[in-house]
Amino acid sequence: MTIRYLHVIHSLDPRGGGPAEGVKQLTAVAVGLRHQVEVAVLEKPEQRWVDEFQCPVHYLGPTLLKYGYAPRLASWLRANMHRFAAVIVNGLWQYHGLCTWRVLRGSPVPYYVYTHGMLDPWFKHRYPLKHLKKLLYWPWAEYRVLRDARAVLFTCEQERLAARLSFGMYRANERVVSFGVPEPQGDPEAQREAFLRRFPHLAGKRLLLFLGRIHPKKGCDLLIEAFAAVAARDPHLHLVVAGPDQVGLQDQLMSLSRRLGVGDAVTWTGMISGDTKLGALRAAEAFVLPSHQENFGMAVAEALACGTPALISNKVNIWREIIADQAGLAAEDTLQGTVALLRDWIALSASQRCAMAVNAYACFDKHFRVEAAAESIRATIERHAAPRAEAAA
Repeated sequence: MTIRYLHVIHSLDPRGGGPAEGVKQLTAVAVGLRHQVEVAVLEKPEQRWVDEFQCPVHYLGPTLLKYGYAPRLASWLRANMHRFAAVIVNGLWQYHGLCTWRVLRGSPVPYYVYTHGMLDPWFKHRYPLKHLKKLLYWPWAEYRVLRDARAVLFTCEQERLAARLSFGMYRANERVVSFGVPEPQGDPEAQREAFLRRFPHLAGKRLLLFLGRIHPKKGCDLLIEAFAAVAARDPHLHLVVAGPDQVGLQDQLMSLSRRLGVGDAVTWTGMISGDTKLGALRAAEAFVLPSHQENFGMAVAEALACGTPALISNKVNIWREIIADQAGLAAEDTLQGTVALLRDWIALSASQRCAMAVNAYACFDKHFRVEAAAESIRATIERHAAPRAEAAA
């Protein structure tokens, strides 16, 4: 049975992290599996990143206000809802979810909500003022969006359980579905060389790689301090920090690295993509993410897919799978925990590191393939919307 479904998302800007990249990967593999999938995004057509999508993308921007109010979205959904067996809302706290609820509630077209970790209680402790603001419109907006969704989708059991602790009046038909990333394509050695050509001073170094948004949530300050605590153990150790600086944190972290005496042993690449990104993952001995909150961690799965062990905090919700498969190490999201991560890695023998690299790919293959995620979504929709699926085909 063929079904057609729609992803709705505020932005496809890859600098925004997980939701945009998740939709990109899910739709790409869905097309390969012959699903009929489309995307509605609240941006204007000139945004360059949408050219990378392999399915129809409908541009319903521009938006107004930080909330992302898009005047065109409601009328477009009403005119097109009949074409879809289901609609998937990606992310919370912006207009696209509330608008989808208003248009589809009571209609024969069900909608689902992919939270992408946005209900994690870490946010209310880290940003109490923002949490108070969210409390003001939780009862009339997000609460209703979740309550009336056919299902609220989580990427793992730990994310599902944590969501219940964020807000009162929480009601949702919860469902855990698979999530993942595609297997990297291309010549690994050529990709590694491409990265080292761009950053030739890294050749011959033992690289530890952070890949992601430079953001307080990611524990970047812990990583710099922990690296400074272990760097003297091997003069060939080098930390690579790759990712966009969205909140102006990089200058502070660079100053911190200089004060701690490791400024020359840290390279800041900015955002990288394509073969350069894959080359960084393949050139690194290990991927490091001491995050304070991570519902899945796509970059973690990408590292595993490249055979790169993951050194992560136990606030990355897939840490149990990684530890069980001996595909990396995990510790508390504290300075002491992050130092222990790096020290334990350095203490491993070369043969132990090689074995963990083999295990890293096996862990990806077992748990985190995006094909399984796309099929999981299709199965969920088919289970709930089989009569509509045939009509929409």
